[in-house]
Amino acid sequence: MRRRRLTHVALAALLALGGLSAAGTIPAAATGSTAGSAGTAPSAYRPASYGVVTAMQRDLGLTRQQAEARIADERAAAALAPKVRRTAGKAYAGSWFDSEKGRLTVALTPDAPADTRSAIRAAGAEVRTAAHSARRLDAVKARVDRLSAPTGVSGWHVDPVANTVVVDVVRKDRSDNDVRRFVSRAREAGPVTVRTVSAAPRTFAAGTVGGDPYYTGNVRCSIGFSVHGGFVTAGHCGRPGAGVSGWDGSYIGTFQGSSFPDNDYAWVSVGSGWWTVPVVLGWGTVPDQLVRGSAVAPVGSSVCRSGSTSHWHCGTVLATNETVNYSQGAVHQLTKTSACAEPGDSGGSFITGDQAQGVTSGGWGNCTSGGETWFQPVNEILGRYGLTLHTYTG
Repeated sequence: MRRRRLTHVALAALLALGGLSAAGTIPAAATGSTAGSAGTAPSAYRPASYGVVTAMQRDLGLTRQQAEARIADERAAAALAPKVRRTAGKAYAGSWFDSEKGRLTVALTPDAPADTRSAIRAAGAEVRTAAHSARRLDAVKARVDRLSAPTGVSGWHVDPVANTVVVDVVRKDRSDNDVRRFVSRAREAGPVTVRTVSAAPRTFAAGTVGGDPYYTGNVRCSIGFSVHGGFVTAGHCGRPGAGVSGWDGSYIGTFQGSSFPDNDYAWVSVGSGWWTVPVVLGWGTVPDQLVRGSAVAPVGSSVCRSGSTSHWHCGTVLATNETVNYSQGAVHQLTKTSACAEPGDSGGSFITGDQAQGVTSGGWGNCTSGGETWFQPVNEILGRYGLTLHTYTG
């Protein structure tokens, strides 16, 4: 462990000498090695690191060429998504990345003008007709958010592919009277579909177990992304004013802001010789990944997660703006993925290609049997606290 950590420190120093600004997080950095881009990638495409590509191969069953091409396609879809939403206007009914076709699909209501459909197709997206607008489904979800949910209801979100609000119910609790009452009231709000899930979500903090990477009292969590002046992480890992120590036991800094439940985000200011670098750690499993921005990946995109317990794992974005009903209370605006996580991974990084997506909140299952994991979008955290993501611009 110590030898690997010393290597990270040396690499961080080399990166700083190479032009990265030093401002304060964990003493670790990336090698900067990247895989070559696929033949279908546009000329402006910057390939992801070898670590992201190999993790996608392992977890998504892709070849190296398929993984690289998918990253390029997802980058194009992420850039296109906000543009087509503006074009669609009131007729917008959601969008998602279609991994089979390698492009963005946009749902429009039946009253969408022909020229709007043509413009969206011309921009490079598929078009599908859906009964309910995104505005209506968001309003239905907002009404469900105002209900008090029993523990047998694990969460709810807008599903753009199914064009409905999906309420997830834990299988063993589906006959519970409180669950049935909640589902009945949710259906009164509008188009709602009930889905059965295997287990209730939980947060992924853990007691101190030696090793990685930061500690608050007797709790171990994972660093999310470096920002200028500190790093962002999960809110359930610490309250404002709580001190933070690093992997070596030395003092890092202090929680400056934290919210949980309702939200699950926080930021920690750093100092005492610690500095920030725009990387996501591979934890010795894969090379580290440089962070170049925070463009939002659409539903259907691949996403990889790094955490101090289970290290690198990849999956797919399953839903956005989901309300998750933890035992501590509901948390809103989370993104659901099929990537696994385990205790101690809380606060860790979710990244698509080289674009930061969010910090690990919680989930169910583990990295042996599988499961689902949620993250708090990083752009929401940056906006809430007025932070600037530390990115690599080389």
